[in-house]
Amino acid sequence: MTTHPTYDQLIALPAYVEQPVPMPFEDINGHLNVRHYIGIASEGLDESLVEVGIPQMWPLTHGQACFTAEHHVTYLNELRTGDSMSARVRLLGRSERACHALVYVLDETHQRVACVVEEIFLHIEMDSRLTAPWPDDVAAAIDARVAEHRALPFDADTNGSLALR
Repeated sequence: MTTHPTYDQLIALPAYVEQPVPMPFEDINGHLNVRHYIGIASEGLDESLVEVGIPQMWPLTHGQACFTAEHHVTYLNELRTGDSMSARVRLLGRSERACHALVYVLDETHQRVACVVEEIFLHIEMDSRLTAPWPDDVAAAIDARVAEHRALPFDADTNGSLALR
């Protein structure tokens, strides 16, 4: 059984994409539609990667990008229209061409974890659209962030189906 960190533990991480759940994101069940959990998590991860040297315009400014290879999503609590939400990112590790992350979507209104998105993403050279080794400066910054996140006082429990190769 996977035990996820609590809201109180996760708020120590920087908040990204803080916003209320807009009405158009609601589905027929009256809560945030599944596609928007992935979108919020993806936007949060993108915002966090700026801090390790990956600007959001990286494909246009440097001819490099990050492409998602795999996701695993765990829904814990529903988000409803008007609830305030944020994303918190924990980097778990990297290989020569990939990175492993957990993105926690938090329900700030009810102070609970709404969703956990585990992701493997790849470094891509846009000219060839193939994977390539991380640039040295980005690799060093990712390694520093991974070390910082390993030191957090709570476990980074994963679903066990995703791993770096």
